[in-house]
Amino acid sequence: MAEHSVNSEELVTVGRITSVYGIRGWVKVHSYTEPMENILQYSRWWLQNPAANPAKGVSQWQPLEIDAGKRHGKGLIIRIKGVDDRDIAAQFCQRDIAVVGGEMPQLDDGEYYWHQLHGLQVVSTFEGQETRFGEVARLMETGANDVMVVRGGDDGRERLIPYIPGEFITEVDLEAGVITVNWDPEF
Repeated sequence: MAEHSVNSEELVTVGRITSVYGIRGWVKVHSYTEPMENILQYSRWWLQNPAANPAKGVSQWQPLEIDAGKRHGKGLIIRIKGVDDRDIAAQFCQRDIAVVGGEMPQLDDGEYYWHQLHGLQVVSTFEGQETRFGEVARLMETGANDVMVVRGGDDGRERLIPYIPGEFITEVDLEAGVITVNWDPEF
């Protein structure tokens, strides 16, 4: 197999290989895409390399080819090309899957991928008072709506802010790296 390389900054984590499935080399995949099957549409996957050592020229990511993938129960299973043994497949488990961000579909105005929001500064303008809440540490699904976990800021607190544009999220400025919210600093 020819050696491939990719700049880590171009990659976006879209899932994780969690465990083996069966005895013929299939593995379970937890997809972060919505819907979950969208992860199967990417032509090239990159797998986190546990032996990464940039100082010695060992890349953090290695190419991963799959030759089959499908929904199974409430999740997904895939078969890695050239792997037909459970023990070999186990070596791929508990590792993140990434794709080149440029391969991701373009979104409509006002829509954002979670990775674009991660790390942005959050500022509240509740009742005309500007309060810095810190940065987006992560986002999570709750069923009703997504929630931003925001840490740091003027008071060092962690806040859970519903990601509801037009209600609590008043502006997202990717270039400035700021999300403006209408959220009471007491919460």
